[in-house]
Amino acid sequence: MEVPLLTEEKLHRKRVLVVLTWDLFVTELKRVSYIAVPMVVVTVSQHLVRVVSMMMVGHLSELQLSGTSIATSITNVTGFSLLFGMASALETLCGQAYGAELYHKLGIYTYGAIISLILACLPISILWIFMDKLLVLMGQDHSISAEAGKYAIWLIPTLFPYAILQALMRYLQTQSLITPMLYSSVAALLFHVPVCWALVFYFKLGNAGAALAIGLSYWLNVVILFVYVKYAAAFEKTRLSFSKDSMSSIGEFFKLAVPSSVMVCVEWWTYEIVVLLSGLLPNPQLETSVLSICLLIASLHYFVPFSVGAAASTRVSNELGAGNPEAAKLAVWAVIGISMAEVIIASGVLFGCRNILGYAFSNEKEVVGYLKNVSPLVCLVLVMDGIQAVLSGVARGSGWQHIGAYVNIGAFYLVGIPVALVLGFVLHLGGTGLWIGLNAGSVTQSLLLGLITSFTNWEKQAITARGRVFDSASLPPPDGEFSKSIPLPESMTPLLNSV
Repeated sequence: MEVPLLTEEKLHRKRVLVVLTWDLFVTELKRVSYIAVPMVVVTVSQHLVRVVSMMMVGHLSELQLSGTSIATSITNVTGFSLLFGMASALETLCGQAYGAELYHKLGIYTYGAIISLILACLPISILWIFMDKLLVLMGQDHSISAEAGKYAIWLIPTLFPYAILQALMRYLQTQSLITPMLYSSVAALLFHVPVCWALVFYFKLGNAGAALAIGLSYWLNVVILFVYVKYAAAFEKTRLSFSKDSMSSIGEFFKLAVPSSVMVCVEWWTYEIVVLLSGLLPNPQLETSVLSICLLIASLHYFVPFSVGAAASTRVSNELGAGNPEAAKLAVWAVIGISMAEVIIASGVLFGCRNILGYAFSNEKEVVGYLKNVSPLVCLVLVMDGIQAVLSGVARGSGWQHIGAYVNIGAFYLVGIPVALVLGFVLHLGGTGLWIGLNAGSVTQSLLLGLITSFTNWEKQAITARGRVFDSASLPPPDGEFSKSIPLPESMTPLLNSV
C-alpha cells in the first residue's frame, strides 16, 4: 500500500515544480514587459525628433533636403552611433552595480560616462566642421556639400546633450525606471514640433534651424531628467552625486565602451554601405528607392526588438550583479520568448501585405512589384533583428561586449558585405543580391550570438559581475556563495511549502 502513496507524492512534486516554473516564467515576462513596452515609446519619440526636422527641411527645397539627408547619414555614422554605442557600457556597469546593491556606484559610473562621452564629442565636432570639404573630396556636388556642411555645423551643439542623455537613459534603465524617460521624451517631441517649425519657417533659418531645434529638444529632455533624478524619492539610494571616484572610473568605462561602440557601429555602418552600393547598380534610382523603403521598414520595426533587448540587458545585469545566475538565465528565456512572438507577428503581417505594401510609398508599378519580390527577404531581416537585438542586450548585460564586437565584425564584414558584393555585382542579382548579403550577415550574427549565449556559464558570469562591481575579479559575494535557485516571490511560498 505504500507504493501508490509514494507515486502520488512524486506526482504532486512534479505538478508543483511545473506550476512554480511556469509562474516564475510568467513573473519574468511581466518584469521584461514593464521595461520593454515603454522603451518602445521612448525610442520612437527620440527618433521622431530627427525625422520631424527632416520633414520640415523637405518643404524648403530639393537642394536643402539633399544636403540634410547626406549630413544626417554622415553624422549618424561618425557621431551619434559612436556615442550611442559607448553609452551602452553603462548597461553592464550600472546594471550589475544596482543588482549588487552598490547604489553609490551608479552615480560614479554615470558621471564618469558623461565626462568620457563629452570628451569624445570634441574630435567628432572637429570632423563635422570640415564635413563640406570631406564630401567634396569624396566626389559629392559642391552645392549639396555646402548645405550638408552647414547642417552638420549647426548639429554640433546637439552632440553634447545627446551624450548626456544617453548616459542618463542607461542610469534610469538599469533601475527599471522607464516612466520618467517616457514622459521626458514625449515632452521633448511635443516641444520640438512647434520650435522646429518656428526656426525653419518663421525665422527663416532653413536647415540650420532644423538642426538647432534638435539640440534644443535634447537639452529639454536632459533638463527634465536631471530635475527628476535630483528631487524624486525613487532615487534616494542611487542619487547622482559627483565625486573624485568618477574620474577614476573613466578607464573602467572605456574598457567596455570601445567594444560596445564597435558592436553598434559595425551593424549601423553595414546598412549605410549597402545603401551606397545600391547607387552603383545599373538602375540606381529604382534600386536605391526600393532599398531605402526596405531599410525604413526594418528600422521602424527595430525599435521593438531593441526595447526588448534593453529589458534583457537590465534584467540580466541586475541578476548577475545580485549573484543569481539561474534568475539571469530565466530572464534570457523570457526575453527570447517575447521577441520570437513579436517577430512572428510582424513578419507575418508584412508578408501578408506584400502585394499592396509598395502603394504606401509609390504609385510606380515597377517599385511596387520589386518591393513585393524582396518582401520575403525583408521578413527574414525582421526575424533576425528580433533575435540579435535581444541577444545583443544579453551581451551588454553580461559584460561580454568584446565577444559581440568580434561576432559583428565577422558576420557583416567577412560574410554579409562580401556576399552582397558577389551576388549584387558579380552574379548581377542587383538589389536582391545586396539584400541577400544583408540577410547572410544577420543570420550569421544571430547564429553566433545564439551559440555563445547557449554555452554561457551563468555562474561564471555572476562571479565576473560581482568581481567587477566589488573591484576584484576573484572576490566572492558577501554571503559566501551564489544562489543556486531563482528567488521566489512571496506569493509562491505556500505552494513550495506544500511539497
